[in-house]
Amino acid sequence: MAETPKSPPALPLKVWAVSDGRAGIEAQVVGLADALSRLVPCEVTVKRVAWTGRTGRLPWWLNLFPRRWLTPESDIPGPKDGEAWPDVWLAAGRATLPLSIRAKRWSGGKTYVVQIQDPRVPATMFDLVIPPKHDRLSGDNVLPITGSPHRVTPERLASEAKAFKALIDPLPRPRVAVLIGGKSKAFDLSSERAAQIAHSIQIPLEQEGGSLMMTFSRRTPEPARALITARLRHVPGVIWNGEGPNPYFAFLAAADYILVTEDSTNMATEAASTGKPVFVLKMDGSSLKFRLFHEELERMGAARPYGGAFHGWTYEPVNETDRAAREILARLGVEIPEAPEAPAKPKRKPRAPKADPA
Repeated sequence: MAETPKSPPALPLKVWAVSDGRAGIEAQVVGLADALSRLVPCEVTVKRVAWTGRTGRLPWWLNLFPRRWLTPESDIPGPKDGEAWPDVWLAAGRATLPLSIRAKRWSGGKTYVVQIQDPRVPATMFDLVIPPKHDRLSGDNVLPITGSPHRVTPERLASEAKAFKALIDPLPRPRVAVLIGGKSKAFDLSSERAAQIAHSIQIPLEQEGGSLMMTFSRRTPEPARALITARLRHVPGVIWNGEGPNPYFAFLAAADYILVTEDSTNMATEAASTGKPVFVLKMDGSSLKFRLFHEELERMGAARPYGGAFHGWTYEPVNETDRAAREILARLGVEIPEAPEAPAKPKRKPRAPKADPA
């Protein structure tokens, strides 16, 4: 399928960001769509798909008529719908594969199909595949990136910091953002490990001062969440309980140090995009892919294993989402307008010397 269109599509680009709606998956397609929009005019539509019954568990090659088995709430048009197909289809997650594989044909060759993550099917079935480097996938139409596409930009961080200014400004420095994940195929967070994490954060905050800004994932086991909250409740700071607006991005903006559990590519990549010191917290379990990912962040100077103490360093913020967006536009043949140069500051005339007093 990997063919670049003969002529570039007209602007604004019509872009669909397709996923099953899970927060971590949707964040990747929306983040990449937003990056395209920052470079050229785009009309972005978020599409969520789901399957009836057990259809979603079938291998892609057994789902022969996928549009027939989509739930009524799914946003993908059927063969008789009048909605035009997009110029760019950005998709992520196993649930999208039966659709992504056929989107090019359904659109009459109009749509450029981009699949994020390793699809575990031949990459040639898409126009472009954007997997994390630690998946070790290669090919002419494969663009490996560090981590995953995301939604963090300096502008968003500044906006979120302003929105939560009253909550964060009173907190003493150094401010430590702690992002706790949870159970996955490779990792878990037992009560014993949660206690170790809480203790390793409590000691330097009590000895050196500062404040805590903590959030939990939907995957965080409730016993671990309750234990960490109880152990750190007395420490100055904020532990978000999941109610009201989410201060996640404001915490990234305000942090002097960021701690993130090792189970999440998204959280680690978003943290590394800030240019602030990122410490990786050990969980129960292990994964070769995640070890390769964290070693990659270490080589880039972005992250280090957490050893129970906070210390600072500098590095170039990781900005792979923008690189991926530029690659998509280059393969489409769409030129990115040059940013206008800042006007030169007018030169001031030198002041005439004051006359000596008589």
